[in-house]
Amino acid sequence: MEAKHKKKTFGTLAGVFTPTTLTILGVIMYIRQPWVVGNAGVIGALAIVLISVTITLTTALSLSSITTNVRIGSGGAFSLISQSLGLEIGGAIGVPFYFAQAIAVAMYIFGFREGLQTLTPDIDPFILDVSIFFFVMLIAFISTSFAFKIQYVILGVIVLSLVSIYGALFTNELNYSVEWFGKYPGSIENNFDGSSFWIVFAVFFPAVTGVMAGANMSGDLTNPRKSIPYGTISSVIITTIIYISLIFVAALIASPGELAGNYNIFIDKSLYAPIVLAGLLGATLSSALGSFVGAPRILSALAEKRILPKSQKLAKLSKRGEPVNAMLITAVIVIIGISLRNLNTVAPILTMFFMITYATVNIVALVEQSLGLPSYRPTLKIPIIIPAIGALGSITIMFVINVIVALFSLGFIVLFYLYLVKMNIKSIAGDSRSGLFTALAEWATKKTNNLRQEREVRSWRPDLLMPVSMPKELRSSFKLIHSIIYPKGSIKILALRHENEIEQKNLENFLKNAVKKFKESELSVSYTTIDNTDFNTTVNVSMQSLNAAFFKPNIIFVSIDTTTSNLNY
Repeated sequence: MEAKHKKKTFGTLAGVFTPTTLTILGVIMYIRQPWVVGNAGVIGALAIVLISVTITLTTALSLSSITTNVRIGSGGAFSLISQSLGLEIGGAIGVPFYFAQAIAVAMYIFGFREGLQTLTPDIDPFILDVSIFFFVMLIAFISTSFAFKIQYVILGVIVLSLVSIYGALFTNELNYSVEWFGKYPGSIENNFDGSSFWIVFAVFFPAVTGVMAGANMSGDLTNPRKSIPYGTISSVIITTIIYISLIFVAALIASPGELAGNYNIFIDKSLYAPIVLAGLLGATLSSALGSFVGAPRILSALAEKRILPKSQKLAKLSKRGEPVNAMLITAVIVIIGISLRNLNTVAPILTMFFMITYATVNIVALVEQSLGLPSYRPTLKIPIIIPAIGALGSITIMFVINVIVALFSLGFIVLFYLYLVKMNIKSIAGDSRSGLFTALAEWATKKTNNLRQEREVRSWRPDLLMPVSMPKELRSSFKLIHSIIYPKGSIKILALRHENEIEQKNLENFLKNAVKKFKESELSVSYTTIDNTDFNTTVNVSMQSLNAAFFKPNIIFVSIDTTTSNLNY
């Protein structure tokens, strides 16, 4: 038995703030941030954190602004993008974003295992990884609510671990001279053969990619319009303060050489090492749990909209509102990720998919604000420069990190978009694409009118006006009309209303099919029914009305009966 409707049970704290905070305060904070300071120095580390946070904060603000204007459904970013830019673009972004979330579970499990191996060095790493994942999966299958309750405990452990790290300032001799500008010595893995600002940035940036962890739960939130903005923005601000403060802690408690060469410096120098290790394990476990809970909901939303072929069963929910089938598919993907053992080649692509998603969310906010439609009235208003910075920053960082991987990721999304266009999936009503094209057309018309009152002779194209009272009038001339206006012309059809309802209905049905035929050749065609039975009056009034239009007809096409005619010459 499946639930027809999800029970929306999570508020701001449980559904957004906690999972977002726990995903951001992950393994990189514990074992990679000291390395970042050891390579980039305090100034470089600050620049890396601030650039990263600029992208995530602008994305969070754009995301929050949009959610206060629309009824966001399940699927988080996928739902938001689809409602604005259409299902094709939403699906093209949503599918790789789902895979990024699913594979990220394997990466978090690897981080958990690395911390756990300090306690269990003799156990085979693969067995540990699989065991950890089944533990995560068991918690998620028991109940999402139960999983979120566990996250409160983990959040408490992380807070205590941070207290222990800050306590290192009082238990260690602070005789180290702070290195403000780093020398980028590299890492243990490359035998300290050197590094660079952007290499260090690429290592750190995944730390802040959890900004949408709460938004992924949009379908389970009691009030997503309120919870997503408050929970996401407050989480980003608090975690940013923590990351910046830890830069100075790291610089004060150890030398640059120690920071670059010892990934466990926060554990070794802390007030109480076991609680920091527990925080590391808890952070990676919660990140894995949050991603495993969120990813199936994205897949379920994709299946509900038929983005993936033969995926209807993945949209089904259990009687508790859990996407069980989607969770099973996600579990298979995670196991495949774990079996790869080394995700270093996959990780950059996943980062690119996150970046593309962030860029698209900012583009959505940018487009909606630029159109100035009356329907776009968010309660959280942001300056248009914010989504512009977020979109430009996300795209720029992609190519700075790795041009080839960026092009590959974009190419994949473009190909999948073309596939969805070919599938001709039913689009969500009310997306902003028509508004975008209308705004562009209005802008172009105004510019052209300002330059020249009359239409430029060189731009002349056949724009037909055809009055029709009977289907046979258009049917007999269809091929001729098509030849005249193909490929860049247009036709406006004026249907005269019949007093006989049956004849009127037959005419309208015929015109709908005729318009469809014209559009198959990508021709501009439209028709309207004039509430007047007098042929001459209809044509005269229509021509006078259209004379004020920019794209006014320049040809009248009339199908004349050779035996009788009601036209007056």
